[in-house]
Amino acid sequence: MNKMIIAALTALLACGSALAADASPNAAADSKCEAAAIDKNGKPLVGAAKSSFMQKCHREAMHKTDCEARALSKDGKPLAGAAKNSFMRKCEEDMKQGAPAAQ
Repeated sequence: MNKMIIAALTALLACGSALAADASPNAAADSKCEAAAIDKNGKPLVGAAKSSFMQKCHREAMHKTDCEARALSKDGKPLAGAAKNSFMRKCEEDMKQGAPAAQ
């Protein structure tokens, strides 16, 4: 009886957390970061190591989306090819250093 109650509560909590994750605007980044949270031996990260990794991963994902939003030419059209790659590389480096990316 106790095992059934524990199983039901566990399933309920799992469903609730899954719904909360899907409701966030960064659900794709969450799932990518969660999937990448693996140590060098192939085991999932846990505890402080996982928390640190997830924070870094989300921060980098936010930088990337910020840079992609600004990857526009002077006439407002999206950059493509080598111009976009160059802009993205510089923008992400500037974001890591804390400087605003120039357009």
